[in-house]
Amino acid sequence: MKFIHLIIAPNNKRVEMHTSKKINQRIMRKTEENLKKQQYANSNNLTNRIKQLDNEWDTERVLEANAATIIFVCSLIGFLTSSYKFIITGIISFFLFVHAIQGWCPPLPLIRRLGIRTQEEIESEKMAIKFLRGDFNNIEKEPIEIMKAIKKVC
Repeated sequence: MKFIHLIIAPNNKRVEMHTSKKINQRIMRKTEENLKKQQYANSNNLTNRIKQLDNEWDTERVLEANAATIIFVCSLIGFLTSSYKFIITGIISFFLFVHAIQGWCPPLPLIRRLGIRTQEEIESEKMAIKFLRGDFNNIEKEPIEIMKAIKKVC
């Protein structure tokens, strides 16, 4: 079973597992700095920050857009010039598959160095801002009520 875990990484941590510890820490520090800036903000500013986070591109979206662009361009060039250019589309699709299974592909280190966060990292900041805004102040400690509150703010 451990062998399968090495091949198929857990979904929510697969990108972080393939990112250097230094870069993961830098991204976490940036998120913490963002939250410190919002610590004493009013409700409107917190809501605006949540809207910004809703529009932030995560690693998956950047990778998908990057791969789709390369595949499209290489396919177009392949049709217009030489069918050997289709090899590149095959390589890109192979790396997309590897990323889907393991969470790694060649552009990922660059994307992470640029500070692009995973969806989970973005959602963590959003939840912290919702906590600062007071979205969870009146929640009962019953599991059903907690789940209702989470669905309401997500």
